[in-house]
Amino acid sequence: MGEKSHSSSTFPKQLESINQSMRLFHEKLREQFVRQLFTIGYEGADVEQLLATLRNVGIEVLADVRELPLSRKRGLSKRGLAESLRQVGIDYAHYRQLGDPKPGRDAAKSGDYETFERVFLEHLDTEEAQESLSDLLEVARVKKTCILCFERCAHVCHRSYIADLAAAAGFEIYNLVADRPEKYLKDGLKIPRYNPRQSLAAAE
Repeated sequence: MGEKSHSSSTFPKQLESINQSMRLFHEKLREQFVRQLFTIGYEGADVEQLLATLRNVGIEVLADVRELPLSRKRGLSKRGLAESLRQVGIDYAHYRQLGDPKPGRDAAKSGDYETFERVFLEHLDTEEAQESLSDLLEVARVKKTCILCFERCAHVCHRSYIADLAAAAGFEIYNLVADRPEKYLKDGLKIPRYNPRQSLAAAE
């Protein structure tokens, strides 16, 4: 009787230990397969800082969503950027159909964000933009991908609307800043979850 009593008293503890181990296993498994998509703007940064940030986070593909991938900053136009990325082992892809049309860019520059939002969302709903988005997410499902545009603060950039759709497709979205690469080398993936309707504080 004594042995049976001892066995029956320890069994619930053993079962709870097994259940806890299974929960931890499934949590780790779920984390392993969570799809992540990053966004970044190069405003206030140079090409070296941008490259260092991407490398420190482990980005494999940079998805450029500028309609016109041109910059007055050295090394940040399409051809030069693609070559610099190649040299550090990062793929470059330009998704022109996900760029903000000129009327939207002009509205954003003048501070008319209502028009900016309307123009871009209408464009994003076109067949061409949706096909381009599908292509981008297909790449992001198999390679660690970061969306690139100019604005440092994603909440005033059209990439935040692309991030919204990616989130709806099951991706965890993270916003990076390009001018502090050492931050990610120190913190690794302890990057605050990105909310596209929050200010830059969500990334810092």
